[in-house]
Amino acid sequence: MSLTSSMSRRPLILVLASALAITGSCSPVGGDRYTRKQAQKSLLKLEAPGLVIGEFTLTKIVDGDTVRVDGLDSSLRLLGMDTEETFKNEADRRAVETDWKGYVEEKRNKVRPGRIATPTGEVAKEWAKKFFDGTVRVRLERDHPAEIRDRFNRYLSYLFVQKNGTWVNYNVESVRAGMSPYYTKYGFSRRFHDEFVKAQAEAKAAKRGIWQDGIMKYPDYPEREAWWTPRAEFVAKFRVEGAGKDNYLDVTHWDALKQLENLVGKEVHVLGTVDDVRLNERGPARVALNRFPIVFFDRDVLGSSGIMQWKGEYVEVIGIPTIYENKTTKKKQVQIVIDSASQIRLSTVPGLAVPTVSPSP
Repeated sequence: MSLTSSMSRRPLILVLASALAITGSCSPVGGDRYTRKQAQKSLLKLEAPGLVIGEFTLTKIVDGDTVRVDGLDSSLRLLGMDTEETFKNEADRRAVETDWKGYVEEKRNKVRPGRIATPTGEVAKEWAKKFFDGTVRVRLERDHPAEIRDRFNRYLSYLFVQKNGTWVNYNVESVRAGMSPYYTKYGFSRRFHDEFVKAQAEAKAAKRGIWQDGIMKYPDYPEREAWWTPRAEFVAKFRVEGAGKDNYLDVTHWDALKQLENLVGKEVHVLGTVDDVRLNERGPARVALNRFPIVFFDRDVLGSSGIMQWKGEYVEVIGIPTIYENKTTKKKQVQIVIDSASQIRLSTVPGLAVPTVSPSP
C-alpha cells in the first residue's frame, strides 16, 4: 500500500525542516514540540543504511507530495509517486481560469513533459490534508538499504501512516486514489511494484483523480508513461544482470565510490544518469554520472558513444576503475577511462536514436 509522491519542479519531493534551523519553537501537526536534540537524532537515522529508517514527527502538509518532518537537512523524495504541482503565484492561477489550453501550451516543456501547476495539483494537496488529518508520527522506509539519497541529494523513502492500528503506505494509496500515477522514471519499485500496478489499474478503471475525463490536469500522461517505462526497464535489466555480483554498481548508492575503489583494476558495470558533459579545451572530456567521472581522451569515441545526447538519462558504463591524482590539489579520485564507444550502453528514450557502435576488438 502507499500514498502520495512529489511532482514539483524536482520529481517527488518532500521538503523537510533543516536540522540546523530547527528550534524548540517549531510545532508539529499533532501539536507537540520537538527539540534540536531530537532533530539531530532524526538526522542520524536518515544517514544510516537499512530498509527501515525510523519514525518521525510530521510537522506540515505542503502539497500532495510534499510534507515536512523533523530533523531532515534536505528534500525527501517519495518513491513511486508524483503528484501535479500546486499554484505558486496568482498569475498562473488567473491564466488557468482564462485560457487553460493556452496556459498548458505555454508552460509545456518542448523536449520532455514537465511539471506545471494545475487545479488537479490543488486537489491532491487537499486529499493529502484529509489523509494525514490527526497524524503525528510517520514511518519512513527505503526501497534498498544503500539507496539513501538521489542525484539531487534528496532522501528517498516510502512514507507510512498508522490507520486503525495498521501502517499504511502513503505512496501507494496516493496512486490508488488517482492523485498520482505510478511514477517509474527512476525505476520500478523493488518492494511494492505489484501494489503500485494494482493501485493504478484500480484508479484508472474507476476514473479517479488524474484519470478522469474533462478535468484540468496534465494532458500527456501517455507520453510520460512512454518515457518513464523504458527507463525503468533499463534499470530493471541492470539489476537482474547484476544480481549477486559485486562488480555491478549503482552510483547513487551511498557506498558506491568506496566499492569502486576496492575494485580498481577490475572490470565493473556502473549504472547512473548523465549529469554533465565537459569538453575541456585542453585535456580529456569528462562526463559526470551522479558526480562520478568517466573520462574520454578521444573525442571521436565520445561523439560515437551518444552519451552527450543522453543528459539526464540512464546509461550503463563498462570499464576498469583507476585512481587519478590531481597534480595541483593532490586530491585522488576514482574514475573510468572510456577507450571504446561500446563501453557505453544507453537507455531507450523516445525521440532519441541510439548510435550504432561496433563491438570492441
